[in-house]
Amino acid sequence: MARARASELPAEQRILETATLHLRRHGAMRFSVSAIAREAGMTHANVYRYFPSKAALVEAVTAAWLKPLEADLRGVADGPDPAYDKLERILLALHRAYRAKLDLDPPLFDLFAEAVAKGDGVARKHRIRVQSEIQRIIEEGIAGGAFGLGEPRRALALIIDSTYRFMHPIALGFDREVPAHALTARLERLIKIMLRSLASGRL
Repeated sequence: MARARASELPAEQRILETATLHLRRHGAMRFSVSAIAREAGMTHANVYRYFPSKAALVEAVTAAWLKPLEADLRGVADGPDPAYDKLERILLALHRAYRAKLDLDPPLFDLFAEAVAKGDGVARKHRIRVQSEIQRIIEEGIAGGAFGLGEPRRALALIIDSTYRFMHPIALGFDREVPAHALTARLERLIKIMLRSLASGRL
């Protein structure tokens, strides 16, 4: 089936896609609702019908690329694999998705990093969802005997603290010049150490 032309898309989707392209071309500094409305072929009042503010539209652009990632992470947590395999997979998937966005779509990654720095709603909600999936895996591992630690919160804190460099968007930004494969290899080594610690129950 041929891809729908922009004018044939529902108004909300057309606004969102136009805003995404605008942010990629011009960045957040030159982002305006009037420009988006003009490019989308509608009035700025019509844009405000779907997105009540410029900030809400920017958040929606960020949420749009985070949503499939969150679905993938949920799929890992729901899978039949052992907890230690799922924990490794979910951490690597998260890191690789962030790094790919940093490398291939830096304007949108930088928006996400800014949202994290400000504690904006879209970043907060994403963090809660990610941590919820990781905690589910930890609890499953404890219940099944794969992890010797009986305190899920301590295990979650260990993972968050240990993987900060590889997961936090601002920290990832500092490592832009480090080759992606080298950074992933470091994370893989760290995960093996964490898994041994979780299995033994000694933190």
